[in-house]
Amino acid sequence: MAIPSRVLASGNSPLSTTSICGDGATALVAAGSTAATALQLSACYNSIGTTAASTGVKLPPTEAGAMVAVYNGGASTLTVYPATGSTINAAASSLSVTTTTRVLFIATSATTWISLAGA
Repeated sequence: MAIPSRVLASGNSPLSTTSICGDGATALVAAGSTAATALQLSACYNSIGTTAASTGVKLPPTEAGAMVAVYNGGASTLTVYPATGSTINAAASSLSVTTTTRVLFIATSATTWISLAGA
């Protein structure tokens, strides 16, 4: 696992370091009640701090080998939607993530995310 401070200290630029290690977003607020209105995720590591009932987030477009982590730190269940044309665990609609649960999404193809969940 790459540690950002070490990658940066080895002479890489901040942009290269982010490309190698990934980036994080905290205190995100889930939004919307459909894939079209959900909060679009753009970081590799995402901590959702606020989840109202029936709100969600949308994964970035699927790219084989990509990984996106989501933590639901909010008070309600979070709905995670795949990008248009993609699926999560062979289901096109969504995945529910209960409070204080972490999920790692791994893209196994150009259209498929699989999920690994843990408390």
